[in-house]
Amino acid sequence: MINAEIGRAFERIADLLEIDGADRFRINSYRRAARVFADLADNAADLASEGRLTDLPGVGKGTAQRALQFIQTGRIDVLTELEKKLPAGLPALLEIPGLGPKKVALAYRELGVGGLADLKKAIGSGELAGLPGLGEKSVAKIAEGLAFLEGNRDRALLGVALPMAESLAERLRLLPGVRRVEIAGSIRRGAETIGDVDLLCDAADGKRIVSEFVKFEEVERVLARGETKGSVTLKTASGREMQIDLRVVAGESFGAAWQYFTGSKQHNVRLRERAVRKGWRLNEYGLYTGERRLAGRDEEGIYRRLGLAWVPPELREDRGEFEPDAEFGNLVTENDVRGELHVHTTASDGHDSIEDMALAAKRCGYAFLAICDHSKSSSIAGGLSIAEMKKHISAIRAADRKVAGISVLVGCEVDILSDGSLDYPDEILAQCDWVVASIHSAMGRGRADPHNPTVRTLAAMENPYVCAIGHPTGRLINRRAPMDLDINAVIEAAARTGTILEVNAHPERLDLKDTHVRKALDAGVALTINTDAHETAIVGQLRYGILTARRGGATPKDVVNCFTLAALRKRIAAKRGAASS
Repeated sequence: MINAEIGRAFERIADLLEIDGADRFRINSYRRAARVFADLADNAADLASEGRLTDLPGVGKGTAQRALQFIQTGRIDVLTELEKKLPAGLPALLEIPGLGPKKVALAYRELGVGGLADLKKAIGSGELAGLPGLGEKSVAKIAEGLAFLEGNRDRALLGVALPMAESLAERLRLLPGVRRVEIAGSIRRGAETIGDVDLLCDAADGKRIVSEFVKFEEVERVLARGETKGSVTLKTASGREMQIDLRVVAGESFGAAWQYFTGSKQHNVRLRERAVRKGWRLNEYGLYTGERRLAGRDEEGIYRRLGLAWVPPELREDRGEFEPDAEFGNLVTENDVRGELHVHTTASDGHDSIEDMALAAKRCGYAFLAICDHSKSSSIAGGLSIAEMKKHISAIRAADRKVAGISVLVGCEVDILSDGSLDYPDEILAQCDWVVASIHSAMGRGRADPHNPTVRTLAAMENPYVCAIGHPTGRLINRRAPMDLDINAVIEAAARTGTILEVNAHPERLDLKDTHVRKALDAGVALTINTDAHETAIVGQLRYGILTARRGGATPKDVVNCFTLAALRKRIAAKRGAASS
């Protein structure tokens, strides 16, 4: 997609400028623009045709001209010039732990290292160790980092990294002398994929804590150990090694360190810029005027002294949180959720019965649960024929009467077929309390196809019985790209028809993603957050969907799972009534 391509081009410019020793502010401006385009929900080409590229945050006239050039020609003159000047393989070297831009530039100038293959040769021949400021010990770490990089190119899912981080944090808290342990980094921000894990610890004897940490039984390799920092790797279930960094910091600086290592990089740059304008300096140790610390013990103090409201970690992405009218509201939490609206049972491809799923939801404290088994065309998922669905409706009604203390709703996940029609007739859909419509086939059709995913989704939303669109883009993170969906058109139609959009909480989906959530909320579209659970153990595991919704700024009033059942029924009836009036 053009947005991602522009983002990658700007990121490459920033990388090459950094190796070339360019001005730091110029480098950061390109990185900020790269992030803006990568996260952009609108199509950049459409904005360019309307002359609205400069409306984007951080995109000035020059940046807009370069983006326009890429849209029109597929290239950017600045990037072409840098690529002629520098070897194409240099940016990849920046990903290697211990090999920053200065060392990359040195290896390039002195040894002609232009990529990973050249670096391996320079390491093997001993030439790299002969460069000033390196030596055998440094080169050994670079070689180890290179091996780590080549074996671990994919980022881990949030659903893999977060439980690992929480387990390690709990173990650290049990060590004598530890006063506090917190998770930082992109995990704390709820990012959908994670590069490495950052842990912060407040303890008097940092060296002893680090020594204990690197000895944890699950540690695969020790990358570094020191007075206040330890780095190790752990293996995930897939065999991927994940780097874990522990930093021991003093209590008076803990808040500053937590804020700094939480990031994001772009958010921190904006905070430091604000501090500089006041004649102060901000780093991981605190906020200072001269040598006097103004704040640092807690995060709130940092933001307060800079004249800002504390920003929830999920919103620290430089996506508008510094605007004067920014409001963070009361972001949705798991405690706000009253029920789930998309789970499966043994009737289709689930592993547990209707009653068992209902009892699992009741144990979560939920007031309602919608059973949404697959429709007939999802044969691979045991989809129900019309006759089977009629029996299933009766079974759900019986379970609702039998299981006290929770309302079990009749639902279905009806396929949006390749021609845009729905897999069940209205006669069946009208008997359901809740209908999720999803695309499961012909997902690769482009926009030129008359039955492309956008056209099909829009048609489904016109049906008065369709309450929500399930996992709207169809993506599987790190496994399958999203459909070529015009998300703007989908959101506009959802707002017009009163259709709810799902944030599927499965860690491989997180669909809608965070930037689409923000756009939907801005348009007044309501959300539903669901596990899409196929077994009782997954019911209630909404945390990753909640984090994604929070990154988009969602509050309880935006999420129908947080409604009372009466309010939810009223919302559903409003769409059905509007269609019949």
